Amino acid sequence: MTVRDPADPARVCAVLRQAASVLLGYPDEAFFERLPVVYRALLALPDSAPRADLTGFCDHAASTPELELGAHYVATFDLRRRRTLHLTYYTDGDTRRRGHALAEVKAEYAACGWELEAPELPDHLAVLLEFAARGDARRGEALLVRFQPGLELLRAALRACGTPYAAVLDAVAATLPAPHAGHREAVRRLAAAGPPAEEVGLAPYGGPVPLGMPGPRPGGAPAAEGAR
Repeated sequence: MTVRDPADPARVCAVLRQAASVLLGYPDEAFFERLPVVYRALLALPDSAPRADLTGFCDHAASTPELELGAHYVATFDLRRRRTLHLTYYTDGDTRRRGHALAEVKAEYAACGWELEAPELPDHLAVLLEFAARGDARRGEALLVRFQPGLELLRAALRACGTPYAAVLDAVAATLPAPHAGHREAVRRLAAAGPPAEEVGLAPYGGPVPLGMPGPRPGGAPAAEGAR
């Protein structure tokens, strides 16, 4: 992960999103190896609130034992508490529609030649951020905006439970346009009623999707690739 021109807004946004992608991966050995690289890349950016959010989380992660941070990650990103990193869950829940939504996200990746090789679902926030940072910025931002109600619900839930991961979501939100009225209403509906329910699983989607990132970790998150 490098910063060629820290004054270039598009480049700054890409580095922030790539850093957030890495930090939202399961904190295994590879995560801790990438952490100093992420930290240095962030320090090369102009001072800003999202940079401070992400460097602050880096400091927290670096000072927390691996097993402790891993246990916290698993406890934090819990679907039952509406704190999943899989964003189609917020819009489609456990319904047949979710399979179609996942296929649409995968099609967006394929349309710009994005190679997907690891068995994580394509709606995982770390994967979406990786795509927006290193794949196609325009398509990637459009996907993030599409799932903005779920992002905002997750962000609020992380704040409510007091986890340091809330700062990472704050940084992600800062790279996006402010939610419009329709998205704010969708957040209110999701907060009140929760995602749609239909216990049919993901069979219509056709099984695991290869995603260009290391394999699944406990808690369902990959360690995002790209911090180089």
